[in-house]
Amino acid sequence: MMPERTIYLDHAATTALDARVLDAMIPYLTTEYGNASSIYTLGRHAMQAIDGAREQVAEILNCRPTEITFTGCGSESDNLAIKGMAFASQKKGNHIITSSIEHHAVLHTCQYLERFGFKTTYLPVDGYGRVNPDDVERAITDQTILVSIMYANNEVGTIEPIAEIGRICRARKLAFHVDAVQAGGSLPIDVAALNVDLLSLSAHKFYGPKGIGILYARQGMRILPQMQGGSQERGKRAGTENVAGIVGAATALRLAYEDLPQVQPRIQALRDRLIAGVLTIPRSQLTGHPIERLPNNASFVFEGVEGESILLSLDLLGIAASTGSACTSGSVDPSHVLLAMGLPVELAHGSLRLTVGKGNTEEDVETILSALPGIIEKLRELR
Repeated sequence: MMPERTIYLDHAATTALDARVLDAMIPYLTTEYGNASSIYTLGRHAMQAIDGAREQVAEILNCRPTEITFTGCGSESDNLAIKGMAFASQKKGNHIITSSIEHHAVLHTCQYLERFGFKTTYLPVDGYGRVNPDDVERAITDQTILVSIMYANNEVGTIEPIAEIGRICRARKLAFHVDAVQAGGSLPIDVAALNVDLLSLSAHKFYGPKGIGILYARQGMRILPQMQGGSQERGKRAGTENVAGIVGAATALRLAYEDLPQVQPRIQALRDRLIAGVLTIPRSQLTGHPIERLPNNASFVFEGVEGESILLSLDLLGIAASTGSACTSGSVDPSHVLLAMGLPVELAHGSLRLTVGKGNTEEDVETILSALPGIIEKLRELR
């Protein structure tokens, strides 16, 4: 028998489109369908919508509208920032610093650049998944051109000391990129306070549409475009603009921060209840920092259990969860994040990530807390 409803606890993977965001997008999917590069009225309306969206995003990030570029997704924003800066800075140096727990959109981009003679230092993290700012400073050489450290980890939720790392980079006159895809809508993203030069966001992580990303690049940052074609987005990103997506992204970001004072305390309380309840299960362990973590993230490992088996058992009950990064959900390899944090391979295989959203209830949390102990016990008996 199919469950009556899905209890969705995978908001780190994606979120449902907010009805208010859809309302803002509808005109640009129907009557206001013009190409923003056209000079007639429909085209001008589209460009005005993009300009307005850019101003909304800039207000939230505390930057200039001209410093905002709209992309196709968060991964593209990471690629544009890292590749664009690297190829534009080749005459200055060829060294990039990042961490060993970055999203693959960053790690694979750095590995790609290594084919072209760039060198990457992958910094270690502590048992909570935190980067030591002193390690960043020690890794800097006269060939370093870019530092890229994520704001908050997508698997274990640990928040990194971004402002401190940014101060180090600013003092050394180094460009500092932050993958804030998982932090957008949950943590402060004032780019001046964070001391960042480049910052990536993705709308579908904060109840916006899929297929639209945001890149902040501080004025003076020289970035080579990674998509050739027209002169859209001030020459940084060719291609006809996704007007509806851009309007949706800006609306979702604005709403996320307007709603934050009311929504976040409730979400954090649900997360805390999840953590307390799950940790009553024998041989369970919280992963990530116990305090400096995303307000909606509860991530665990269980001895003697495969994470995929937990997910399948939960799914039969109508509960959607994850073993970690959504982009590697089809892989049976243990999480590179958990391994970098020092967990043994056997334990890393038994991971579970539960991420709460604004639609979840106390009843949802109690349902999973009632089901999970029996699932874990049964799976351990089958081994």
